[in-house]
Amino acid sequence: MTAPRLELSHVTKRFGDVVACDDVALSVQPGEIHAVLGENGAGKSTLMKVIYGALRPDAGEMRWNGEPVALQSPHQARELGIAMVFQHFSLFDTLTVAENVWLGQAPGRPLQAVREGIRRTGETYGLELDPERPVHVLSVGERQRVEIVRALLGEPRLLILDEPTSVLTPQAVERLFTTLRKLAATGCSILYISHKLDEIRALCHRCTVLRAGRVTGTCDPTRETNASLSRLMIGREPPRLTQRAPRPGEVALRVHDLHLPRPDRFGTSLAGIDLTVRTGEVVGIAGVSGNGQQELLAALSGEDPRADAGAVQLLGAPIGRKGASARRKLGLHFVPEERLGRGAVPTLTLAANLLLTRHEALRRLGFIDRRALRSQAEGIIGRFRVATSGPAAVARSLSGGNLQKYIVGREIDAVPRVLIVAQPTWGVDVGASAQIRAELLALADAGCAVLVVSEDLDELFEISDRMYVIARGRLSPSIDTHQATVEQIGEWMSGLWPAPAAEVIP
Repeated sequence: MTAPRLELSHVTKRFGDVVACDDVALSVQPGEIHAVLGENGAGKSTLMKVIYGALRPDAGEMRWNGEPVALQSPHQARELGIAMVFQHFSLFDTLTVAENVWLGQAPGRPLQAVREGIRRTGETYGLELDPERPVHVLSVGERQRVEIVRALLGEPRLLILDEPTSVLTPQAVERLFTTLRKLAATGCSILYISHKLDEIRALCHRCTVLRAGRVTGTCDPTRETNASLSRLMIGREPPRLTQRAPRPGEVALRVHDLHLPRPDRFGTSLAGIDLTVRTGEVVGIAGVSGNGQQELLAALSGEDPRADAGAVQLLGAPIGRKGASARRKLGLHFVPEERLGRGAVPTLTLAANLLLTRHEALRRLGFIDRRALRSQAEGIIGRFRVATSGPAAVARSLSGGNLQKYIVGREIDAVPRVLIVAQPTWGVDVGASAQIRAELLALADAGCAVLVVSEDLDELFEISDRMYVIARGRLSPSIDTHQATVEQIGEWMSGLWPAPAAEVIP
């Protein structure tokens, strides 16, 4: 037998008193697609950073093709042939796509060759990108494409993928899977992290399960069910969402004939957007990343107040020209797709991050009631089961899923009249996903109007009463979710939908 491409033994990594990885063993063979499964905070990302050289283990050994190695940096890992696509991206906002990719290439490679490689690789993998676009105008999904293309341009022998399909359409996922299988057939090993159990069962040859930093077992995922994988990962099956009959009330959020020119030359113009969300219902918007979601969310949240005043209405009041703070005072709350940097300030504590959208702790003359902040933060942490040391923990210390639970919990706890959520369960484990979705449904049952913008069709079909599709800055007619199919929504994502019937708004 050949030596494993990668072999870890007794790997331990601590952060102060927290043991993120505890005596971990892992073996990956050449050409193997190997899943690493675990709930948020189980140690998956820490382990991947150790393999990639971004973190040094406190104990243990790593072998590469049978030879012991002690990686000191990601640069050394890339020289060995290890590439990684992080869940939280490592891109320079002020540089173009091509310049970002170029920085990760071997010295001396011309920038023009990188541009051509981006186009060629994007076409091959179904991950098309404009090399000249600056990263700061890209959506989360487009930034993920940049990371994947950058990794593939290095022709890796071990490719680490952290939640690679969270912002891809079903058709794009199938193309990516075809590509990954071809890569594996050439001998490239793949470490695959995903919370989508169907993907792991369909794609991966083996699976290592982590819980609280320790390996709890390995298995052949093709012989497991979603329920058995969930039990291995979190010790139980995720709760099933209760089927609910929608009880829509009055129109809470209405967008009528919204036209907005693109904010910059790389953005997407909005044309003739018509949208309604009623109290007591969950409305979903599906679409491939980069088709106007960012621009629409900015127009709804108040980040972009260029719309005609009457084009966006909240409970009958025109708010198209109002900013985000004024809209929050009227009851509209918003969860952005980008957790760190927009949803939360990375260096501030969880308690202090409440001040971004909650002002109850501000007293007269601008003084802050820190006791009230801590109390509110503790309540959110407890209600949403956020794994953290407490309200004094800084936002960047949380795993992606736990930070997402906290941000969503912060806005739900404010008892909004309208809640707009972008990518509510992106990168979140099955247990936390079920909890977030259940909370959104409970909020709608309590009379809130909930609008969910997501690229996870399974999620939209699970929680939405009605759905729209956005493509090239236009919005489809709405369709009742129980009448829609995944194939139909996939076609609509290309802009192929029937002419809308006139909607009567009482």
